[in-house]
This record gives sequence, C-alpha cells and structure tokens, in this order.
Amino acid sequence: MTDVAIELLIAGPRNATFRVDAERYLHTRDDALAWQVREIDGALVAEGTTRTVVFSVASLEPGTTYLFHAGDARLEFTTRRETTAIDIRDFGASTDAQDNAPAIQRAIAVLAPGGTLRIPAGRWLSGPIFLKSDMTLVLEDGAELAAIANRQDFPILSSRHADGRILGTWEGVAEACYASLINAIDCRNVHLAGTGIIDGGGDRGDWWSWPKETRQGARRPRTIFLSACEDVTLSGLTIRNSPSWTVHPVFCKRLIAADLTIENDPDSPNTDGFNPESSSDIHLVGLHISVGDDCIALKAGKRSLLGGPDRPTEYVRIENCLMERGHGAVVIGSEMSAGISDIAIRNCHFKGTDRGLRIKTRRGRGGTVANIHLADSLMEDVATPVAVNSFYFCDADGRSDYVQSRSPLPVSLETPSISSITVKNVTVFGARTAAAVFYGLPEAAIRDIAFENYTVSFAPDAEAEVPEMASLLLPLRHAGIVAENAVFSRLVRLSPVSIHPAQD
Repeated sequence: MTDVAIELLIAGPRNATFRVDAERYLHTRDDALAWQVREIDGALVAEGTTRTVVFSVASLEPGTTYLFHAGDARLEFTTRRETTAIDIRDFGASTDAQDNAPAIQRAIAVLAPGGTLRIPAGRWLSGPIFLKSDMTLVLEDGAELAAIANRQDFPILSSRHADGRILGTWEGVAEACYASLINAIDCRNVHLAGTGIIDGGGDRGDWWSWPKETRQGARRPRTIFLSACEDVTLSGLTIRNSPSWTVHPVFCKRLIAADLTIENDPDSPNTDGFNPESSSDIHLVGLHISVGDDCIALKAGKRSLLGGPDRPTEYVRIENCLMERGHGAVVIGSEMSAGISDIAIRNCHFKGTDRGLRIKTRRGRGGTVANIHLADSLMEDVATPVAVNSFYFCDADGRSDYVQSRSPLPVSLETPSISSITVKNVTVFGARTAAAVFYGLPEAAIRDIAFENYTVSFAPDAEAEVPEMASLLLPLRHAGIVAENAVFSRLVRLSPVSIHPAQD
C-alpha cells in the first residue's frame, strides 16, 4: 500500500496513539491495515492490523525511540520518559477486595512526579479515586476498574472550592455531586491510557432511578470528572456504564481524547458520552460513542441564581468519530450562557442518532453560539440531520409564553444569539423528518447559515414526527430545509433540489 498518511496523536510512556489515512476514511477503514512498531535497529516490538483510522499501541518502553510502519510509510516517534512505575497490587489492591480505592489512593500519594501507576489485568472494584498532577494511569490489557455499587461509600464534592471557585456543575449550574470513579481536580499533565475498561457502575446501585433528583443533597456522578485541568490526554480505553454523563471536563484547557470507546445502555437516563463544558482547545478524535443520550455535548454554563460557569467553550475539534444511537451526535447547548464558538466537526460518521448536528437554546440563556462548521461527514438513519432550535423547552418554565412565544420580545442579556453555521460536503441517507430545521427567535434570527454540497435522501417508511423539542411545531416527513427566522448566506449544490429552504 502506498500514500499512507500517518500522524502521531499521543505518545505516553507505555502507549502511543496514531491516526492513519484520516482524510481518506471517516472512523472505520474499508479494509484492514497492517502495521508494525520496530526499534531503531529493526527489531520487531509489536504488530497487528487495524480497521479504524485511529488506534493505539500498548506495552511500549518509556523514553524509547521507535519506528512505526504502515504500508510504505514510516514515522519515527519517542515515548514519554517515566520517572518510576508502580503497581496497585504493591499497595494492597486485590481482585478479591470489595473496595480498592484506599489502596489505589495510597499508590497515587507516593507516586513521584512523572511516574506511572499500573492497573494490571483483573477486575478491580473501587470507589472514587483522585488523580494528581504529573502522572500517568495505565489500565493494562485485561484490566477493568469497576465502580462499587453502594453510593454511601462515595464522597460528595462541594459545588465550590473554599475560595469560592466553582468546582463542579450539574447541567450548567454549580451544584454538589457525588464524586466520580476517576476524578482530577486542578491537575496538570495527566494521562489516562491503556487497553483496559473503566466501568462507572451505572447499572449497580440506584443511580438511574433518580436522574433529575438529588440524594443527600448531591447529583449523580460522572465516570470521569476533570475540573480545572490542563494538558490532559485520554487514549485507548473503553469507558462504559456511566451513572450520568460519562466524561465531563469543566474549566479544562488543552485536552486530547483519542481512540476511546464509550458505551452506555440505550435506556440509561442522561448518560451523555463526552461533555466538555467551559473548556478550550479540546481535540476529540477517533471516538466510538454509543450511549443513552447525546454522544458529544458542548456546554458553557447556564444563567442561574446558584451561579454557573462563566467561561466559554471554544476551539474544539471533533474528527474521525463514529457516533451511534444517541439522541444527538454532536450537540451544542442547551447550557451555553457563557458562549460556544469555533467548533470544527470533520470526517465523522453519525449513525442512528435522533439528530446529527444539533444546537439548542432558549430565551433566558443569553450567550452566543458562533462559527460552527460541519464538513466531510456521513449521516445514516438520522431522523433530523441538522437541527437548530431557539425554543428548546427545558427547565420548569420551558413551555411558558416567555420561552415559546413567536412574537418578538425585547432583546436583552437573556436573548441567545446563533450565527455562522456551515455545513459542507455532507451526505445523509435515511433522514426522516427534514433535511434540516432552523427555528430562530423573531427578535434574534439565526444568521449566516451556509450549505454547500449537501445531499439528503429519506427513509421511505418514515412517519411524520415533530423534529425538535419545542411547542407549536408541526410534525414533518421528508421535508426540505425548514427555516423560521433564519438567514442564509450561501446555498450551493444542494441535492435533491427540494431541500432548498423556504424562508419567512
């Protein structure tokens, strides 16, 4: 094979993650690609095949230079140096223990900066653990870190630090939450890697029976919670069975998540896959997500008397991801009061989600959503491929006249703004309701919408249904681009021609 394009995404001390032929394929290749890792002198270290564009290689040595081979292409790379490596078993962890959190926490406490904590093969039950800066956590092949069932053994994280900074949020508001299985708070240079499994224990205990409530004054935990962290990588792991959102970075900067599998029961409530909130410089690449709610949801806090994050989410790249079965593939909002901008979604495959690209907000949220770009992607069996809704009926007053009125209201700080949405080189098979829907506020139209080379075909057995969560909407079947209070800047090469919008 020739003309193979190779990119090194992450090099940890013992694992490396690569992207191969990212422009030629989406998430999955048409055929298997053989690869090898060799030492500089030519000795074979590892070999295999991949059917995915992004994949990881484990069991490497720290601080070592290797050659990666794929087809006729070569790439030299060096693994991260490691000061020390310790095994959780050396601190009392056991596959027979009912809770290994104390043993794992003892190991983390003594781990030197730049060190690696190893979780070997076996099923390790654990309560919440807390990482620290300058460390690597590796789940080796066959390892499973599984949350215990009894929430009485879960600590509760306050909504704020002692100095008043927001520590954690629930749907965009500062609230106390149960600690997650893996937590990193105010950490720098943290790396989670390996080929093992992180099981959040959502099906154990009672987590899924009170999705919108509290117990002991606290909300449900995530599986991985990252608060005010910088320079974080996650690679190679399977993360599953979350009590609520699966991976939740809030106030984070410079995070890369690559080659993750995120799996939750389709009937589990609000178990989103990956939810960056008030975070910047985020790269999500090669993720395979199949969950009970949104696959990827970008958020930026909510106006509330309790207070919420006041930082925007910006500069997010989502590439070569496969998103299946969720309510939405890539969703922006509905918590977006601090603003969400500069989002690039490329070479992704949306399959069987209710909606593809979805932006949702309402009066009362304020904030700006801008510069959203979806390109070079495929959607299959997605009911509504593109949905932008300024009348989302969330919260107790969601169906009130204030939120749902189609008469113009005065523009204020509570008026959301949506602009600069580009959809280019996107193919849709099996849409059901419409090619796209845009429901803008009469006082704040959705502006600067561009479609170029957008091809849509519809499922012949589709039945009419309401395409978005708002009042006063008519059911749709095989509609084109439906636009209310929306302004288009560019419409080029739309197929079939019936998807040209009718504008009010």
